[in-house]
Amino acid sequence: MRIEEDCKLDYNNVLIRPKRSTLGSRREVELFRNFQFRNFETAEAEPHYHGVPIMASNMDGVGTFEMADALLKQGLFTCLVKSYDDEALMAYFNEQHTQRIDNVAYSMGITTQDFEKFQRVYQHADTRLKYVCVDVANGYSERFSLFIKQLRDACPDIIIIAGNVVTGEMTEELILSGADIVKVGIGPGSVCTTRIQTGVGFPQLSAVIECADAAHGLGGHVIADGGCTSPGDVAKAFAAGADFVMLGGMLAGHNEGGGEILSRFFKTGEVEEGRDGRIDVVEERKFVRFYGMSSRAANNKHFGGLKEYRSSEGREISVPYRGAVADTVQDLLGGIRSTCTYAGAKKLKWLSKCATFVKTGQQFNTIFAGKL
Repeated sequence: MRIEEDCKLDYNNVLIRPKRSTLGSRREVELFRNFQFRNFETAEAEPHYHGVPIMASNMDGVGTFEMADALLKQGLFTCLVKSYDDEALMAYFNEQHTQRIDNVAYSMGITTQDFEKFQRVYQHADTRLKYVCVDVANGYSERFSLFIKQLRDACPDIIIIAGNVVTGEMTEELILSGADIVKVGIGPGSVCTTRIQTGVGFPQLSAVIECADAAHGLGGHVIADGGCTSPGDVAKAFAAGADFVMLGGMLAGHNEGGGEILSRFFKTGEVEEGRDGRIDVVEERKFVRFYGMSSRAANNKHFGGLKEYRSSEGREISVPYRGAVADTVQDLLGGIRSTCTYAGAKKLKWLSKCATFVKTGQQFNTIFAGKL
């Protein structure tokens, strides 16, 4: 046993210090990024990726076909849920739909059945996959890195997203095994209880800084996955060096997620005169069910229940119904543009070089520039 003495930080432990800027308006900020991926083999001379590097998570109620189609209109990316069947995926990734191919990832696990299903879709004559997200809760198993190697050897023309991990050395191992983009985050999500159930995790801001530093040294990329509850958190993740930011709870509760809309009635605290005297004013509020993919609800839906050797590492909550996702995206992108104007970054790609984090709280009274 050993203890690391240096302080690790979450998004709520820091703010971004404002500085002089030549930008006159949020309109001047460029959010689109171009990326070339380290292990992806292609004859294309153009950038492998061009878009706004925000991803919808492969969670029920978020990573749906409908969500993907809505987000790609604004240049955002989606990792689909794993539960779609072969036929639906083949139809969706038809080679005629180039926007989908460039902005949506097929998601899978690492079992034999997962790989066989992937091969059926990948080898189908009318489909073309560009991105595959290999997603497990614990990216530290030897089995996982070996699977990434096997997938890379079998599919050199696929961009591989792999995770989740939270340390630089494992980020490096996955990239050297064949991953192009590594997902960073264990336990920070709003419906994840891994830190409670297992005691395992890593403060998300520090994890992103460490993993981004490791990945960029090898020409790889990282996704900050989890822990963002506001546009400001997303901006902090980019400032910490994340190439992409993945969102679950912030994109839950929308029409495109497909969840059942539930109505509940609440007293407002006001009263009004009625025919039978004064009565409490009641208002209707709408909610959508949202749960972690390691929760009991997810296991019941996809795996026939929670296995006897496992415990639930996710929870189920109700999130406010938010209507169309386009309004949320506008608010999100507006917040990030505003961050860039405060930090003096005309392009999103410059934010990590322009940003200075200020530690907050009584125990944090110093200013430091992120190790980016």
